[in-house]
Amino acid sequence: MDARLTTEQRELRDAAARLADDLGPGSVQDLADADRAARLEKAVAATGWRTLRSDGASGVEVAIVAEEFARGLVDVPFAGPVLADDLRPHAEVGDACTIAVDVAAGRAAGTVAAGRAAGTVEAVDAAGADRALVVRDGRVLAGPVGAVLPGTDLTRRAAEVGALEPAGALDPDAAGRRLALALAVTSADLVGAARGALALAVGYAGVREQYGKAIGSYQAVAHPLAEGRALIEGSVSVLRHAAWAVDELTADEALRAARIAKVYCARAARAVCETAVQVHGGIGNTWECLAHVYLRRALASAELFPARLEEIDLGLS
Repeated sequence: MDARLTTEQRELRDAAARLADDLGPGSVQDLADADRAARLEKAVAATGWRTLRSDGASGVEVAIVAEEFARGLVDVPFAGPVLADDLRPHAEVGDACTIAVDVAAGRAAGTVAAGRAAGTVEAVDAAGADRALVVRDGRVLAGPVGAVLPGTDLTRRAAEVGALEPAGALDPDAAGRRLALALAVTSADLVGAARGALALAVGYAGVREQYGKAIGSYQAVAHPLAEGRALIEGSVSVLRHAAWAVDELTADEALRAARIAKVYCARAARAVCETAVQVHGGIGNTWECLAHVYLRRALASAELFPARLEEIDLGLS
C-alpha cells in the first residue's frame, strides 16, 4: 500500500475542504440558517460526490470527502447517500435513497439509542431521502423514510424507516466489502470531527489569555493538545489503510482492517473532542461554542456500524 494520496485525490480533498469551509456552519447559530443550508445542499448535489462509488471511485476517495465534510461540520447528507449508492447495483431502488441501520442488530455492540425501541430501523442522513436501504442476513431491504427522530448529532438528521421489503441480495463477499466501506466512511467522519475540534481548540488556546499569556503557552493546555495531534495522526494512518483495503484486499481482510480503524478512531475522536471542550473552559460548556457540536457528531458516528474489540483478534485494549 502506498499511503500517499495521488494528485487527483489531493485535488478532491482540497475541493471538499473548500466547500466545507465556504458553506459549512461557522457557528452554532449557522445551523439554523436555512438559506446557508440550501446553498450547501445545492453545492454538494452539484459535485456528484454522493454517487462516487457508482462513478468508479475508490474507498479512499469516499473517505477523503467524508473526513473533510466532518471537519467542516457539513450539515447536509453525504455518508448515507454514498453508502446507499454503493448498494444500488444490488438493489432495485430509485435515486433518493439513504442507508439505514437496524437499532437491534446494527447496534448490538452497544445499547439501544435513547427513545428507540429494539428492532427500530433508523435512516442515516435522512434529509431529502424517500427510501432507506438496510442489509440483513445477506438481503437488501428497502423501506420508506418516515418521521424524524431526536438525536445527539446536530448536523445530521435521522428518521424512522417504515415496513421493509426485499430489494435485492448480496453474496458474503459483497456484504463484507460493503460493511467494510461503511466502517471506513464512519471512521473518516470521526477523524474529520477530531481534526475540526482540535483546530477549534488550538485557535482558542492561542488567543485566550490568563495571567498575561496565551493559555496555549501553559503545559497543562499544550500537552493535551499535542496528544490530540498524535491521536489524529494515528487515526489517519489506520483509516487510510482501512479505506484502501475495501477495494484491494479480500472481504475478510478489509472487514478486519475496517473494524480496527473504527475502534481506534472512535476512541481517539472522543478523547480529542472532550479535550477541545475542556480547553475552552467554561465557554466550552455553553451552547454557543462549536466544541459540543463536534463531540456530538463524533459520538453519533461511533454508534453507526459499531465495532467491538471482541471482533478483532489482535488483543487490543
